[in-house]
Amino acid sequence: MSDLYAVVGNPVSHSKSPLIHTIFAQQTHQVMQYTAILAPLNGFKSAVENFHNQGGKGLNVTVPFKMEAFQLATRVTERAASAQAVNTLKFNNGEILGDNTDGIGLLRDIELNLGVTITGKRILLMGAGGAAQGVILPLLQQKPAMLAIANRTPQKAYALQQQFSTFGKVVAGDFTSFANQRFDIIINATSASLSGALPEIPADIFAQTELAYDMMYGHEPSRFLKFAQQHGARHIADGIGMLVEQAAESFLLWRGIRPQTIPVIALLKASN
Repeated sequence: MSDLYAVVGNPVSHSKSPLIHTIFAQQTHQVMQYTAILAPLNGFKSAVENFHNQGGKGLNVTVPFKMEAFQLATRVTERAASAQAVNTLKFNNGEILGDNTDGIGLLRDIELNLGVTITGKRILLMGAGGAAQGVILPLLQQKPAMLAIANRTPQKAYALQQQFSTFGKVVAGDFTSFANQRFDIIINATSASLSGALPEIPADIFAQTELAYDMMYGHEPSRFLKFAQQHGARHIADGIGMLVEQAAESFLLWRGIRPQTIPVIALLKASN
């Protein structure tokens, strides 16, 4: 019998997770099946229970259920606790372990795949929603010189500054607050790229940027990445590598083995 895993979300048909984990299983010779589950917006808990009752071993959780998954877990990792959100569930002897692999996925993509060091760098994180919140602690654990959080409504950024300031130097404001500053790494964690929009950021902010990174991914560079490149960013990258790396971290949690990510990233980029 194959061990059962799945991604649960709404919508979920667009998810690349089944393809990614199927390749990981083939690579590592794991006997497992991975599917996608469309849960009703008010039916996340029952969808998880049904899956578990059918013998399911673990779940990836995507929009909009990461907060509910956090509540459902009986134990959470430190990174899930700091994010207040869970994207990976593991069922084990009556326990539901909740983890958040988004932050480590981002770090591994930036540092290992793109070759950009985070330690000692000045980082601007754009956005203060769930995507941003999930990566703040892992970023601060790499000891950047500073982490600035910019959000359209600055109150959310200030709340995150208060929450995480004990882990490192964190400053906060709106998109215009950092107009005269320079950053080595600028990460777009807003949802603007989903609609082809561009956050209202000053162009001169990219003058000394080593890497502009968009957590979203698509067939071509987002408006944010094109704008960053036009105004001085030396390198740009979308979130396809982060997607694969966070999936690999989930796979490691479930199966105890780390799959190779580089060939999967290359395959997705070629087919994107």
